[in-house]
Amino acid sequence: MNNIHIPPVVKNLLIINVLFFAATYVFQGAGVNLSQYLGVFYFDSPFFKVWQPVTYMFMHANLGHIFSNMFGLFMFGGVLETRWGAKRFLNFYLICGLGALALQMGVQAYEIYQITGHVVNIESIPGLGANLSQAQMQTLSGIYGGPMVGASGAIFGILVAFGMLYPNTELMMIFFPIPIKAKYFIPLYIVFELYSGVAQTPGDSVAHYAHLGGALVGFILVKLWKDKDNNRFYTYYE
Repeated sequence: MNNIHIPPVVKNLLIINVLFFAATYVFQGAGVNLSQYLGVFYFDSPFFKVWQPVTYMFMHANLGHIFSNMFGLFMFGGVLETRWGAKRFLNFYLICGLGALALQMGVQAYEIYQITGHVVNIESIPGLGANLSQAQMQTLSGIYGGPMVGASGAIFGILVAFGMLYPNTELMMIFFPIPIKAKYFIPLYIVFELYSGVAQTPGDSVAHYAHLGGALVGFILVKLWKDKDNNRFYTYYE
């Protein structure tokens, strides 16, 4: 264990996420739900606060959620930070997290528009509740009253960047115990997320479009940085 090197940004992100997760349970014991304050709500929700687009990245719903995200950060983030440096990696991480939120909110706005014809101030629409089905009311309630938490969008950006920069690296996943190159596994994972988002399986509370948003922003950033700093930073296919 003494020989394991964790770059500083990855190390501090791991620590901060674990501290936030521990604080969630400490405050929960005192009757305070931190997710209501630090998770992010739809921008038209009365619960939305200006700090939430950043703090939501450090909140997690349960042990499995934080473990999977921190495992991905540890396994792939360190490689990218070592390659890019601390400042560029931190910028990448945060921008991917914000991009994830942007796409998720865009999808939510579209869903609200499909139901109400508006994307903001829907409480001012006369007779709104009387004209909607129970399923539509549940959709609106989930969007306006349910916060999104987790670093998954940023982690998907990291996965995409790793796959672009180290496409021939063989990965061995716990749930798929066969070596598969990153350039095959990660696109398949993205396609699965797209299918899951479109399918909208009942009871699925995962923000699949946030994952896709983080992946898309990660792809764009690597392409931009490659073109700008080609000789200094990247050999695109290794």
